[in-house]
Amino acid sequence: MTKKKENARKCDDFFKKQSRQGLALGFGDIRLRTNFSEILPNQTKLQSSFSRNIAINIPIISSPMDTVTESKMAIAMAKFGGLGVIHKGLSPEEQAAQVAKVKHHLSAFIAEPICVKGGDKVGDILRMRDQKDYGFSSFPVVDGERRLIGIVTSNDFEFCDDVEGKTIFDIMSTDIISAEHLDVKGAYQMMQERHKKILPITDRGAVLSGIYTWKDVKRIMTNDAQGYSLDKNGSLLVGAAIGVTGDDKLRAELLAAKGVNVFVVDTAHGNSRDVFQMVQYLKHSYPDIDVVAGNVSEAKAARNLLDVGVDGIRVGQGPGSICTTRIIAGIGHPQVSAIYECAKAIRGSGIPICADGGIEYSGDITIALAAGAESVMLGKLLAGTTESPGLVLFKNGKSVKVYRGMGSLGAMLDNKSSRERYGQTGNTGDKLVPEGVEAEIAFKGDVANILFQLTGGLRSGMGYVGASSLYQLQKRADFCRMSSSGSAESHPHVEGMQDAPNYRRAN
Repeated sequence: MTKKKENARKCDDFFKKQSRQGLALGFGDIRLRTNFSEILPNQTKLQSSFSRNIAINIPIISSPMDTVTESKMAIAMAKFGGLGVIHKGLSPEEQAAQVAKVKHHLSAFIAEPICVKGGDKVGDILRMRDQKDYGFSSFPVVDGERRLIGIVTSNDFEFCDDVEGKTIFDIMSTDIISAEHLDVKGAYQMMQERHKKILPITDRGAVLSGIYTWKDVKRIMTNDAQGYSLDKNGSLLVGAAIGVTGDDKLRAELLAAKGVNVFVVDTAHGNSRDVFQMVQYLKHSYPDIDVVAGNVSEAKAARNLLDVGVDGIRVGQGPGSICTTRIIAGIGHPQVSAIYECAKAIRGSGIPICADGGIEYSGDITIALAAGAESVMLGKLLAGTTESPGLVLFKNGKSVKVYRGMGSLGAMLDNKSSRERYGQTGNTGDKLVPEGVEAEIAFKGDVANILFQLTGGLRSGMGYVGASSLYQLQKRADFCRMSSSGSAESHPHVEGMQDAPNYRRAN
């Protein structure tokens, strides 16, 4: 069989016909055809990839937007099997600290644990813990040469009767059990035998090289972390957005130091010189960290990014619910056709496509993946949840959260990185040209409930197609065009409808 036939997809003829007519299609224009199936939804497997070396258990990524993804969202996403990409509206130091929170949340081995010094005041350490929102209260105590001299735990803090007067020296334990060069299994056995919740790993000079924590080691050894998105060290996977300016080289350095798993070069126009140069810089400087770049919406642009060495490509220009790029700038490619054409252009390369924007319902995720994407990036569907940044507001009898595009006026005024993303670095105030809007959306509760509904809809769609995996979905999928009346009949058409957990009235 020729390579061309091996790469052929059932839907190729459909999209070729649309292209001959000069049509580009969005999610509301098409539906998937059903096939004979022996697959039930609960038999489907959702494993996929965000980039060359980043495997995920569900094909859903949270968008690097300042009202969508910081550490709490990234942690929740990874624990459900997806991935969060922390936005770059933060300073480089703040963004790196957010990455560190994710990496420290669940880690079989923490290579750079938060350490304290013996002379530190107990009260100062407690305030640092609270200010930085650490989810732990145990710290190795080291001297100026990073030699391990003690351990201070939550019990030590709890029973300290003078937090402002006493130092860590006064409350720490010096009865230390440590080890050299243990893997997770060895650490589990040793911690279980010695009844220790923290196991420092040192070199022969007693210099601290990392720690194991009992909660995380036990979770991995007992398979409680099954389904999580984890790196080789047992830490949660996390991505971070990065721009294309000189300042972003410092940002990359700080993110790499905190263990970020993937850089996402985040611009509105990925087919540009500055993006290519940043991709090449990152691949040369940090060869062990994947680089995903975008955004693009044309086949040639996807091939150009492939040629400069990206590990993943982000597709979508203007389809987002809060994006006005197509209206303000007059450019953009309807999203389903953009996904298909970009994926087809690099088919067989092993580089995955992430479909970013335009997804309103779980069925749109099925369509995006069937058209060639390996994952989808979501903003609106994940915004307004417990884990999204921002306060819950009570307005007009409803609980809401703010959701805004990174090209909105508010985001551009607040964040230099937003201005850079849209090529308006030197603009300020009334000289800014927004390419997005701001909105208030209903508070939705925990993001895990949203992800459950989204993946449930995807599994159902795969069952109708007869696909047990995302690879089979892409091979078996075919589409049909919908008329406006067909689209209308696809939605509920009753009076007095009550919202369902996976369907809401259009805002």
